Amino acid sequence: MGFLKFRVIFKRIKAIRFMMKDKSVAWWKKGLIIFGIAYLFLPIDLIPPFIPVLGILDDLLLWIFILWFLQKELDKYWYGESPKDYSQKFSGKNFVDDVEYDVNKEEN
Repeated sequence: MGFLKFRVIFKRIKAIRFMMKDKSVAWWKKGLIIFGIAYLFLPIDLIPPFIPVLGILDDLLLWIFILWFLQKELDKYWYGESPKDYSQKFSGKNFVDDVEYDVNKEEN
């Protein structure tokens, strides 16, 4: 039930902006967000918007599905920044002091 808490939902909605800026996110995940935004503003809906309460229901259900489907991806961006790639910064560095070791490269 942790997914349906309002605090969690709002954090994931805020994280969309940071996810969309990240170039490492797959294009289809960004496309899903764009489709959801476009669906909100398109005049064509599964349930017509002039029907009270039910008119908003299809939009709401679509966004609940999008947030649920992308929850693992969006949770990476809760703090307002994309995950950092330290592979270049620490490449070739020795983190273990006073230990001797050899790396053997096996060839097949």
